[in-house]
Amino acid sequence: MTEETAPVRGSGSDKGTPEEEVQPRGKWANNMEFILSMAGEIIGLGNVWRFPYLCYKNGGGVFFIPYFVFLFFCGIPVFFLETALGQYTSEGGVTAWRKICPMFQGVGIASQVIVIYLNIYYIVVLAWAIFYLINAFRSPLPWTSCDNWWNSDSCHGRFGGYANPHLYDPDSNWSFLHNITSSEYGDNFTFYNVTEPLLVKSPEEEFWTNRVLRMTDDMNFGKVSWDLALCLLVAWIICYFCIWKGIKTTGKVVYFTATFPYLMLLLLFFRGVTLPGAADGLKYYLTPDFSKLADPQVWSDAGTQVFFSYAVCQGVLTALGSYNKYNNNCYRDCIALCCLNSATSIFAGFAVFSVLGFMAHDLGLPLEEVVSSGPGLAFIAYPRALSLLPGSSFWAVLFFLMVLFLGLDSQFVCVESLATAITDLFPRHLRRPGGREILVLVIAVICFLLGLPLVTEGGILLFHVIDYYGPSGHTLLIIACFECIVIAWVYGADRFYDNIEDMLGYPPFPVLKYCWLFFTPLLCMLTMLYNLTKTHQFLVYGYALGKWYNTLGALLVVTPLICIPAFILVALWKNPQNMTAPSSDLRQARPHKPVLTLCKCVIFKAQGPPIRSEEERNEKMMMEEACKGTCGR
Repeated sequence: MTEETAPVRGSGSDKGTPEEEVQPRGKWANNMEFILSMAGEIIGLGNVWRFPYLCYKNGGGVFFIPYFVFLFFCGIPVFFLETALGQYTSEGGVTAWRKICPMFQGVGIASQVIVIYLNIYYIVVLAWAIFYLINAFRSPLPWTSCDNWWNSDSCHGRFGGYANPHLYDPDSNWSFLHNITSSEYGDNFTFYNVTEPLLVKSPEEEFWTNRVLRMTDDMNFGKVSWDLALCLLVAWIICYFCIWKGIKTTGKVVYFTATFPYLMLLLLFFRGVTLPGAADGLKYYLTPDFSKLADPQVWSDAGTQVFFSYAVCQGVLTALGSYNKYNNNCYRDCIALCCLNSATSIFAGFAVFSVLGFMAHDLGLPLEEVVSSGPGLAFIAYPRALSLLPGSSFWAVLFFLMVLFLGLDSQFVCVESLATAITDLFPRHLRRPGGREILVLVIAVICFLLGLPLVTEGGILLFHVIDYYGPSGHTLLIIACFECIVIAWVYGADRFYDNIEDMLGYPPFPVLKYCWLFFTPLLCMLTMLYNLTKTHQFLVYGYALGKWYNTLGALLVVTPLICIPAFILVALWKNPQNMTAPSSDLRQARPHKPVLTLCKCVIFKAQGPPIRSEEERNEKMMMEEACKGTCGR
C-alpha cells in the first residue's frame, strides 16, 4: 500500500468515523522546511534578551564553559532524543511516548501542559512588540519625551550628546529639566544627580509601565487594556493563518519568519559595533572572571538557559520530527541546529552589548545601570539606546520587527505542536476535511480568552508568575530525567540506538547512549537539588507576590508533573500485563538483540512481542477490514 491508501490508526474512541474520510498524516515537503521550523522554534527571544545578560552576569566569557558542558551532556542528547523519537514513531508529543512505553504516556501529557502555558502567555510578548512597532513609526518616538499624558512629575528625559550634538554648547537651553536657562548649566551638569531611582524615571520606563502596561499602584487586575487586547488579537490572527492548514502552511511561512530576524540582527550588529562606546560594552560582555566557576549559581543558570533555549521537554521537537520521512538524517540536522542556536546566542550578545555600551558612553553612566534582562531589555533599555541614534524611528522599526518575528515562529510552532498532539490522539475525527482548521481555531480562541487577564492593569504580575513557574526549571529538569530514564532504562538504550541506526544508515556518536543512561539524568538531578536549596523571594517591579500568586505558582508546577504518576496508574488499571512493552507497529531492526548492555554485559534481554490488549486487537481487525476495502477499490 502507498502512504495515501494506508489506513490511519487512532484511539478506540474514534472507531465510528468512516475510514474514507480520514486524511493521511502529512510530511514535510523537503528537509529545509523541517530545519527552518526547528530553527524558528529554538531561536527566539531568549537568545537576544536572556543569554547575553547571563554572560555579563556570570563571568563574561567564562560562562561559556558551564554553558557548553550542559549543552554537550544535556542539551544535545535530549534535543536529539526527542527529535529522533518523533521521526521514529511518526507520532506527536503524547502518542509517541504511548507507543514507546504505555505506562509513561504521562511524560508526553506533562510536556503538552507546558506547551499550553506557553501558548497562553508567550504571545503576550508579541502583543507588546506589535504595540511598540506601531508607535515606532511616529517621529519623535513617543517614549523619548516626558510631554505625554502618561508621564508623571518624576519623568526626566535624558538626551545624549550623540543624538543632540549642540545640547552641550555654552548657550544651550536646558530649561526642559527645571525651567532653567544658564550659560554655566552645561558645565555644572555633571554634578547634578538625575539618576536617583527614587526621584527620577526615564520616559522609556514610564512609557512601558504607564502607557503599555498601565500599571496601577495596587497592582490589581483592573480593566483590560483595549489597545493591548487588540494587539493580542492581531497576534493570534497572524499565528492562526500561519498554521491553520498544518505543515502545508507552516513549512512555507518559516522560510520568511525564521530567516528575516537574522537580517535584522545583522543590521543592528553592524550599526552597533560602529558606535562610540561599543568596545566598552563588548568588554563587559566577554571579559572572563574565572572566580565565577566556583559559584554553583553560574552552573545552574547555564543549565536552565540550555533547557529553555533548546525547547526541550515541551513535545515540540517530537511533533516537528514526526513529519520527517523515516530515513531523514535527523542526527546531522540536530547537530547543525544546535550549533546554529548557540552561535546565534553568542552573536546576539555582540549586537546587544555594543548598543548598550554606546548608551552608557553617551549618557555618561556605568554599564551596570543600563544592562537589564527579559522584557526590560527589549522594551526599556534597548529602545532607549536606539532613541539616541540619528534616524531613531528607522532603527526602532527594525528592532521591533526582529522581536516580532523571533517570537512569532516560536509561538505558532508551539500551537502546531499542541494541535499535532491532539490530532494524533483522535485522528479519525480531526483528520477529516476541515477538522484541522476547526481545532486550531478552538485552540486560538481559548488561549486568547485565557490571555486577556495578562493585558489588564495588573496583568504583568500574572505574566511573570506564569513565566517563572509554568515552564520552570524544576519542571523541565524532572521531565528530562524521566525522558532519559524511559528511553535508556525501560525501552532500552541499545534498542533505541539500533532504531536510530536503522533510520540513519549509520550509528550516531556512542557517547549519546551514556548521556541518556547516566550523564544527563545526573546533571539534571544535581541542578534541580541545588535550585531547591535556594531561598528566593520573587519580586515583580518591587512587589512581593502574595499568597494567592504563590498558590497559583505551586499549582502551575504540580499540574504537569502529576500527569506522570497519574497515567502510570491509568496504564496499570487498563492493561497491567503490557505496561512497558512498545507498540507492535514500531519497526525493530534487531528484535532478538538485548535492549540494554553495559560493558558487554547484558542488563536487559531481548523482549518478546507485546501482548495485545482487547482494544488493540479490535483496532487491528478494523484496519485490516478497511485495508481490504481500500485495496479492493
